[in-house]
Amino acid sequence: MLLKHKLEKVKSFIDSDNVLTKLEERYCYATDASNNINKTRIPDLVVFVESIEDVQKIVKYANTHEIPIIPRGAGTNMVGACLCPQGGIVLNFSKMNKILEISTKNMLARVQPGAVLGDVKITAEKLGLFFPPDPSNYKVSTIGGAIAQSSGGAQSFKYGTIKDYILSLKVITANGDLMTLGAETMKDASGYHLNQLIIGSEGTLAVVVEAVLKLIPKPEAKQLVLAYFDNIENATEAVDKILINNISPAAIDFMDRNSIKTVEDYAQCGLDSSKTCLIIVELDGTFESVRTQAEKIKNIFQEFNSSNIQIPDEIQAEKIWQARRSSFAAASRLAPDVISDDIIVPRKNIAKIIRGCSNICKKYNLQLCLVGHIGDGNIHPQIVLNLENEIEFKNYQSAKSEIYRLTQDLNGTISAEHGVGIEKMIYLENTIDKNALEYMKLIKKAFDPKNILNPGKIFKL
Repeated sequence: MLLKHKLEKVKSFIDSDNVLTKLEERYCYATDASNNINKTRIPDLVVFVESIEDVQKIVKYANTHEIPIIPRGAGTNMVGACLCPQGGIVLNFSKMNKILEISTKNMLARVQPGAVLGDVKITAEKLGLFFPPDPSNYKVSTIGGAIAQSSGGAQSFKYGTIKDYILSLKVITANGDLMTLGAETMKDASGYHLNQLIIGSEGTLAVVVEAVLKLIPKPEAKQLVLAYFDNIENATEAVDKILINNISPAAIDFMDRNSIKTVEDYAQCGLDSSKTCLIIVELDGTFESVRTQAEKIKNIFQEFNSSNIQIPDEIQAEKIWQARRSSFAAASRLAPDVISDDIIVPRKNIAKIIRGCSNICKKYNLQLCLVGHIGDGNIHPQIVLNLENEIEFKNYQSAKSEIYRLTQDLNGTISAEHGVGIEKMIYLENTIDKNALEYMKLIKKAFDPKNILNPGKIFKL
């Protein structure tokens, strides 16, 4: 716990109504959507920042007194990236949530970090524009959090992740300076792209206080195609055939039998849980193009022996996407805990990683619900268990290590869109180039010599 006089000092330059000091008020900030409650501490202080100036004042003060700073959006991340292993001051950005500008002429949005990603999408679409990043929690997660974790989503297959939609960032450095990175232009070759370095750095290099986002024209039409398969290989081979036939889906997602059953019990949208897996393909473009491509996909699925092919209407399609995005919530009903992981392999190895995850969890008697973005090789093994059960916890740790080793053996990585945070920190050093890791540490030290910005994340210094 920080000394009382240091805590009181913050109230001298921040509105006291925006400062939480009571234990019961701070306690919820020791948790997030991960299961890292035993690896963290309750923050010493929580501050609801309302302006760039608020952030500057707090960061300068924290740097002087070597107090950890933990930026926090909605707390929806899965790896403990906004938790407080060393205590410190949480910067809550829920009051810096404005969409400051949307320019149809320049096709951009200027937003504060606490702006909800879903609100940005809806506001842009009302003006005929489109902001593609769509993590499953986009209706509650924030732009700042998405930038910190380099979030993606189902539509990353066609449109890329949030890093592809950042034109410019305003950030506060560890010593409290305001720095603008990038420009409000479609091209920028003026030196190092430091804004791309900030994306995915989980708040360890600087604190994002404003972002300029690239928008694109909203597609005229969308169409979903569903196909059930009795084996994984047919499903993945069908996807391969789609991609070499001049078809450009916005998203290609996957659900295994356990996840289909769990989601159907939860959402009741008519999914068939008797099949081995479900492929969900979303098309977008003109009305004519999506109709034509949907028929092509239907024929390909028939060629690979899909047992049930559906082309739902718009209302049913939205229900299916909502059901797919509810997989974590649905799995949470099965046991006290569910841990949703995030791995990615080259597409040619997707069937191997799916079968491998299933076999590993069977080996350790763990219940697995498997979903993911099969189009780009990114899957989310959702392991359902009771972390208070010592045997289950040990089995989970062993299974996780084996899944990560298999991912490496298949030339993949242990994080595609969730980040590293606390949860994957001990595994990172075994999964990336040693020299690259050392350069990452040098970059961290250059940006944050006193290690006050979200310490204890990504790697140990």
